[in-house]
Amino acid sequence: MFQNAAIVGVGQSAYVRRPEPGQSTQTFMRDAVAAALADATMDACDIQGLAVASLSLAPDTAVDLAWKLGLSLRWLMQDSNGGSSAMNMLGHALRAVEASAAETVLVLGGDATGLAGYAKVAANFNTVTQKHLAPLGHGGPNGVYALVASRQMKRYGLEKFDYGHIAIAQRAWAAKNPFAVYRAPLTMEEYLAAPLVADPLSRYDCVPVVAGAQAVIVARPDRAPKGRPGVRVRAHRASFNYDNQAGDGLQTGIATFAAELWREAGVGPDDINVASIYDDYPTMVLAQANDLGLVPGNDLARFCRVTVAERKLPLNTWGGMLSAGQPGGPAGGLNGISEAVLQLQHRAGERQVANARLAAVTGYGMTMYRYGGTAAAAILERAE
Repeated sequence: MFQNAAIVGVGQSAYVRRPEPGQSTQTFMRDAVAAALADATMDACDIQGLAVASLSLAPDTAVDLAWKLGLSLRWLMQDSNGGSSAMNMLGHALRAVEASAAETVLVLGGDATGLAGYAKVAANFNTVTQKHLAPLGHGGPNGVYALVASRQMKRYGLEKFDYGHIAIAQRAWAAKNPFAVYRAPLTMEEYLAAPLVADPLSRYDCVPVVAGAQAVIVARPDRAPKGRPGVRVRAHRASFNYDNQAGDGLQTGIATFAAELWREAGVGPDDINVASIYDDYPTMVLAQANDLGLVPGNDLARFCRVTVAERKLPLNTWGGMLSAGQPGGPAGGLNGISEAVLQLQHRAGERQVANARLAAVTGYGMTMYRYGGTAAAAILERAE
């Protein structure tokens, strides 16, 4: 457990489907930082470390951003691990504070590519994509994860409507989140009637790209605002390129460390009150939840039809990226962390889970060829 480091503040910019003139990655990041500083009752001069992730910050880097935000630092990092960037940066920030490399670290992610810009990112994500996938007209990650979804359905006996339970439940949570881009109720009939994007994935299986930013502040627990508990991390683990893309994509790197994670945390899956599972696709929600041990007996169908549909496990209570929107991936991962913090601090408003004390949070991303190559998870607790 990280005894001397905790998450003490969170902040988010507005999320929009299409950036307006004058809105950019850096303006969204500015807004998220201002909100996080206000939430933690800190000023910019209190920040000693910065971790940043973005697909659209270039040609600027982390140090350019620090300058523009007016931050004078003694610890700095820039992460490029996509959907697991938030979790990866969180781990580094916690260790930086524990080791006194910095007393306070701002963890920041955001993007404002626009739909056309994101299409360029998807087509040039890495050299494998450029040389072997894009020439096929594969349509970006949707086509890749359609294949993973087909394998998952066959392996676990899933029907199309099973994924619908995840999308519908998260949309219901999003209705209570004023930051969510999509808040209107979603029915199973609407889900099943949605046009296909890449069979078997339809519109509501594919995460909507938005512009926006998210930030959290890590510091000593006693730096939390008066009267508010900080949120400690009982355990944190990450995995990178665990199988050399030689598997079928139905497991993630979480499977390599789940037992160790729970052992270090001193709790088990049944103790979790709320879960933030990185949800670029419902398929990958199931894969990560299963790897983490949140699916009894590996029965994915029952998990969808009972655990999720009947809200037995509060899952992605801000609406997930499927309804709140995905700002490029890095900030999407921070959304899950921030939501867990709000839930554990009992500040989630209408969507508050009663007596939430423990949360599981994951990150997943960086589609290398057939599926994601990075994964991370943490167990968070309310620090009384």
